[in-house]
Amino acid sequence: MVTALTDEDGMRLALAEARAAAAAGEVPVGAVVVKDGQVVATGRNAPVQANDPTAHAEIVALRAAAQRLGNYRLDGCTLYVTLEPCAMCSGAMLHARLARVVYGAVEPRTGAAGSVLDLFAHTAINHQTGVQGGVLAHECSALLTGFFGARRSQQRAEALARHPLRDDALRTPDAAFADLPGYPWAPRYVSDLPSLAGLRLHYLDEGPRDAPRTWLCLHGNPAWSYLYRHMLPVWLAAGDRVVAPDLIGFGKSDKPKKEAAHRFEWHRQVLLELVQRLDLQRTVLVVQDWGGILGLTLPMDCPERFGGLLVMNTLLATGDVPLPQGFVDWRAMCRDKPLYGVGRLFARGNPQLSPAECAAYDAPFPDKGYRAALRAFPERVPAGPDDPGAALSRQARDFWRRQWQGQSLMVVGAQDPVLGMATMQALQKDIRNCPEAVVLPQAGHFVQEHGRGIAEQAVEYFRP
Repeated sequence: MVTALTDEDGMRLALAEARAAAAAGEVPVGAVVVKDGQVVATGRNAPVQANDPTAHAEIVALRAAAQRLGNYRLDGCTLYVTLEPCAMCSGAMLHARLARVVYGAVEPRTGAAGSVLDLFAHTAINHQTGVQGGVLAHECSALLTGFFGARRSQQRAEALARHPLRDDALRTPDAAFADLPGYPWAPRYVSDLPSLAGLRLHYLDEGPRDAPRTWLCLHGNPAWSYLYRHMLPVWLAAGDRVVAPDLIGFGKSDKPKKEAAHRFEWHRQVLLELVQRLDLQRTVLVVQDWGGILGLTLPMDCPERFGGLLVMNTLLATGDVPLPQGFVDWRAMCRDKPLYGVGRLFARGNPQLSPAECAAYDAPFPDKGYRAALRAFPERVPAGPDDPGAALSRQARDFWRRQWQGQSLMVVGAQDPVLGMATMQALQKDIRNCPEAVVLPQAGHFVQEHGRGIAEQAVEYFRP
């Protein structure tokens, strides 16, 4: 007499397949097909080994079962799988006319049995497959959690070996940047630029290297490359290359412990070396805040690399013109309240931001030890003619007035209390052939938070 398998028995067999997948370096998902109480076929995840995007555990098991039974219709069969199936696998199960599918852990990102969508609930489909979820869910979920935790630890160890952390710097843990809304791009790091001296700089580099346009996006204080998340998708969809570094002291880049590390000329030199290392060509320089204070001094050193300028609320700090009163007030606030909330600062000027987006701006600075750049940068803006960076900024002003040959587009957030309309109107006069600014009445200092429309306009404006 054959003893019928319970759902728990079937799931334990699937878990054994999942563990075998993990041992092979695959995401640990396993599946078994059962008919009349007997195991007909098994399957485990194998897309990496097989170089096959369809080689999910369920598909492997369905193929093996069809071969074993001599029929692509698997009537009367039950498939056990450790993870809620995706749309591809769910569709295959319906085509196979399975009687039931039983899964363990839910998959909130891609699950097609109820989490993201429910293919099995569509009564118009000509076959109905029964679904049971949550069987041995804890064991199935724990296996996945352990696998990805170990892989992240290995990746962190490998990254540390490639880019060891200097004793005089801090590095925000990767966990602080997990699941950021609207920021799916893979991190890239460099630590061997001469000026970095081993500090690790993070940057995004997306799109084809031979693209007709490259957008070099430079952020300010206290932001990081997350600020450009609304603009990157537009430019990538246009077939362009986008490079967005995090200045040292910000974002995912290393953070020197001492404020004295942050010098105008040094940050500028790091950016120049990065431009050369990445061999940026046909570049539109995209700047705002400190991204402009530093970035506007770059093209005069390599004008052949730059053909466009998209400039938002910023200035050239030449030292021979008084700093705007709004900036003077901002600098005083930073002195008086050095532990101001970065996320709260963004929320005040951008009430449309979600709590998760505000938290993304707080993420680089888990405690006050990581905030040396936030304290230093307001004091590093040249205020007098002999301040560090002032002479370079005056040279840059001469370049933009007399030598700039590219196109320019200026976008101004009218609600900016720090570098507002008057500052930008003065800057416009310093940029050769710069047309009248596009004014966004609802935008404040961080103009990029309204960036999708800006990016779409820029795509048309800077036609190659």
